Amino acid sequence: MIPESFIQELLHRVDIVDLIDSHVPLKKAGANYAACCPFHNEKSPSFTVSPSKQFYHCFGCGAHGTAIGFMMEYAGLGFIDAVRELANRAGMVVPEDERRRPADVPQTVALAEAMGRAARFYYESLKTSPKAIAYLKSRGVSGEVARRFGIGYAGDGWQNLEQAFERYDDPALQSAGLVIRNEQGRLYDRFRDRVMFPIINAKGEVIAFGGRVLGEGEPKYLNSPETPLFEKGREVFGLPQARAALRETNTAIVVEGYMDVVALAQHGVGNALATLGTATTPTHVQKLLRQVDRIVYCFDGDSAGRKAAWRALENSLEALPEQKSIGFVFLPPADDPDSYVRANGADDFKRLVAQATPLSDFMLGELSAHCDLASAEGRAQLVAAAKPLLGRLQTPLLRLQIVKQLAEKTGFSQAEVERLCDLRPITRPAPARAPRRPPSLARALLALLLQKPELARQVPLAALTDSSGEARAVRQLCAAVVDAGLVTPGLAALIERLRGSDEESVLREAAAELMQHPFAEEDIDSEFAGAIEQLQAGEQRRAFEELQTKVQRLGVSGLNDEEKRQYLAALSARSQPAAPREGN
Repeated sequence: MIPESFIQELLHRVDIVDLIDSHVPLKKAGANYAACCPFHNEKSPSFTVSPSKQFYHCFGCGAHGTAIGFMMEYAGLGFIDAVRELANRAGMVVPEDERRRPADVPQTVALAEAMGRAARFYYESLKTSPKAIAYLKSRGVSGEVARRFGIGYAGDGWQNLEQAFERYDDPALQSAGLVIRNEQGRLYDRFRDRVMFPIINAKGEVIAFGGRVLGEGEPKYLNSPETPLFEKGREVFGLPQARAALRETNTAIVVEGYMDVVALAQHGVGNALATLGTATTPTHVQKLLRQVDRIVYCFDGDSAGRKAAWRALENSLEALPEQKSIGFVFLPPADDPDSYVRANGADDFKRLVAQATPLSDFMLGELSAHCDLASAEGRAQLVAAAKPLLGRLQTPLLRLQIVKQLAEKTGFSQAEVERLCDLRPITRPAPARAPRRPPSLARALLALLLQKPELARQVPLAALTDSSGEARAVRQLCAAVVDAGLVTPGLAALIERLRGSDEESVLREAAAELMQHPFAEEDIDSEFAGAIEQLQAGEQRRAFEELQTKVQRLGVSGLNDEEKRQYLAALSARSQPAAPREGN
C-alpha cells in the first residue's frame, strides 16, 4: 500500500499544468489553461486545467480528474503505475516497505498488501517456468501484453507462497484466499500449477486472482473466494487496462474468460472486460455504464454462451438508463472471442461489435422463437413471456418501442399490450417550464469545502442529518481533512484520498461543477457561514419538532429536565422576531 502522506506530497510536487502540457499543449485562458480534449474529438477547446485546484475537466465529454487520474486515463495505467510514473517525474521514490506495518492497520489494508506481494511473486515465477511461458506463447500472448495484465504463474508445489512471506501461517493469507487450512490443520496454497490473472480494482490494488490450470485438471479456471476485498458480483477483469480504449470507443465489450480479454487486447481490441465466474449483475452494468454509453456482450457461440447472454439481458434491464444502449454479438458455435479474433483478426471482430444485435431485437427474437406466432395461443404466450421483462425495464422510451414491436407481432393494440402487461402508458406530457431547483444545502456545502478544504474543520457534523450522497460525501471529506493532521490537503489530494469510496463519483462531479462555477474568493467565508447557519437552523427545527411530537403524545410532564429546558428555550426563540443579519 502506498501511504496517503506520499500521495499528498506527490500531488503537491507535480504541477498538473506542466504534466498535461507535456502531453497536450495548453494555452492560457484567464485563470486556467485550455486545450482541445485528448479524450474525444473536438474542434474548439473545451478541456480546462485549473492550476489552483490541480484538477482538469472537459466541458465536452465530462472527463475530469487529478494528475494521477490524467495518467491513468491518458496512458491507460493502473493507479499504482500512474503514481510510480509521476514519482519518477518528480524525482521521488515510491515507498514500498511492506514487511512492516502497524498492528492496527485495517484488515483490508493487510489483505491488499498480501495480494500485492503474491501478485509480484507469481509474476516473477512466470519468468522461470518454461511450460507456463510455452502455454502463453501457444495462445499468442506476447511478453508486453503479459506484463500489461500482470500475468503470473503459481508453481505446482503445495507451499510455494512460503517463499514470498515471512509467516506462511499469517491469518491474512487465509483471509485473502491465498492459503487454505485443511481439516487436519495443514496449510497449503490455493493456486497450484496455474497461469495467474490478477484482478485489479479502481485504486490499482490486486484484490483477487483467476488461475487457469496447465494441462489436464479441474476446475479449468479457479477464482479467489469472496473476501473483505473482493465481491465477484461487483468487479470485472481488465478494467484498469481498458480505461483508455473505453474512453476512445465509448463501448465496453463484456466477455466470459480472462484469455478472451487478453487475446482481444493482443489483437488491438483493448475495450474488453470479463465477469469473474458469475453472470453479469446489475452492479456490473451500472459500473460500466458510468464510463461508457454502450455495452456489447460477446460470449461463446455455444448454447451455454447464449444462455449467459440471456442472463446478461435480464440483469441489464433494471440498470439500463436512457441514452445508453446494450447489444449482443453471437459468434459461430465452435468459437469464443479468443479463437475468433485469432482466426479472423481485429477488424472483423470490431465489425461484429459495431453490428451487434440490439437488446430489443434479441429479447423479442428469443421470446418469439419459443412461441407459435401463427396461432392465437402462441401470440398470447409471447405477451405473457414479455410481461415480466417489460416491467423491469426502466427506460420509458425503449420500453415504448418494444411495446410497439410486440403489438405488431401479436396483433394487439399498443394500449392492449400495456394493459395486459400492467404497464402505465408512457405518453408523457411536455414538461412544464418550472424553475430549476437550487442545489441542496449539502451540495452547496460540499462545493465550498472542495474550494476551501480547511473549512471542513468547522462543520458541525452532528447537525448534518441528511442521508443523501452529498451529505455522506461531506462527512467523508471532513473526516479526510481531520485525519490529514495539521496540513490541510488540497482538492486534488482529497479526491485521490477518497478514490474508491462509495461517494467518489459525487465528489468528482462536485469538483467538475466547481471548475465551471467557482465561488468568488471574497465570498467563500460568508457563503460558508450562511450554509452553516442554515444547517444549524434545520437541526434546531428538527429537534424542536421531535420534542413537540413528544409533548403532544405525553404532555410537558413527559419530558426530562434537559428536554424541558430545550423546549422552553425553543418556544421562546420562535416567539422572538429574527435579528437582522449583518450587512442587511
